[in-house]
Amino acid sequence: MKKKMRVMSEKPLNAETPNEQLRSWVTANSMFFSRNQGEIMREPIPLSEWELIIEGKVKRALRFNFDQVVRMPKAIVANAVECSGNGRSLLKEKASGNSWTTGGVGNAVWGGVWLKDLLERVGLDGGAKHVSFEGLDKPLGSAGIRFVRSIPVEKAMSSTILAYEMNGEPLPLQHGYPLRVLALGWTGANCTKWLNKVTVMDRPFSGFYMDEVYRIFQKGEDPQSGTVVTGLKVKSFITQPLQDESLPAGPITLLGVAYAGEANVKRIEVSVDNGKTWNPATFIGPYEPFAWRQWQYVWVVKKRGNYTLLSRATDSEGRQQPLNGHWNVLGYGNNGIMEHAVTVHVR
Repeated sequence: MKKKMRVMSEKPLNAETPNEQLRSWVTANSMFFSRNQGEIMREPIPLSEWELIIEGKVKRALRFNFDQVVRMPKAIVANAVECSGNGRSLLKEKASGNSWTTGGVGNAVWGGVWLKDLLERVGLDGGAKHVSFEGLDKPLGSAGIRFVRSIPVEKAMSSTILAYEMNGEPLPLQHGYPLRVLALGWTGANCTKWLNKVTVMDRPFSGFYMDEVYRIFQKGEDPQSGTVVTGLKVKSFITQPLQDESLPAGPITLLGVAYAGEANVKRIEVSVDNGKTWNPATFIGPYEPFAWRQWQYVWVVKKRGNYTLLSRATDSEGRQQPLNGHWNVLGYGNNGIMEHAVTVHVR
């Protein structure tokens, strides 16, 4: 029986994917994690009323209807999206925010258009340094703060798509229908949903979701002094067996996923003795830039008892997953090996 999503909040909707549903290379649309700051509209906007506005530091501001967007040259890209706070609740010291474990991540095949193709239509002027995105979702709370984020123009022109399809289907409403940003290899905070406005700027957008959150800072530090959350860190975790599972002795197949954002995952190692020794795992399934890699390791167990299983990934830049995650006030980017350990009992 399919396990339900783990809902952390209803309004806004924040729900993570069960580990069992992360064993496929493609995460089903219906089970893909939901992370929202505002209220999801009850009904999708009619395509006849939707438009995409591109303005700011451009040679000519333009408006595109949906038909114009889908008739442009198409991009199809596999990309793993992870919530910036995924793994936050696994940190030894409590951090602020939703209690994500491992399910704030998913891999999908996205269809859309390259953002650079649209920006080339409007033409960038000499002051174009950053690109901000605004969606149609309504803010929650009396402050009425809209979710607006920006990325450097280099990222916008090199590896960012505007997606209208997810796993071969029209983009689901809760995932941003009819159009969302995907800054490939970057966290979900950089992937605005329900997109309808793109503004080219001479500086990063200044606002709550750029200056106060989605920055890595320590206690007592000004959030604006912290580093902006951008690319995914190299990370792996085990999807089979599950935490505290009881298994018979003999061959036991370990499954997991790994990803490294804009880099490639080059090596996976597994420890079945709490990190004393490490063994190479085998990649399985497709390989695509920006997507996650699936891996497996067959562990032959003869002795009964409790075992702590670990995995670690190394990327194409030589960066290895750390033993412990780097704590910060909002718990972003936890890719620690020990925090993602799985304990099992062999009977």
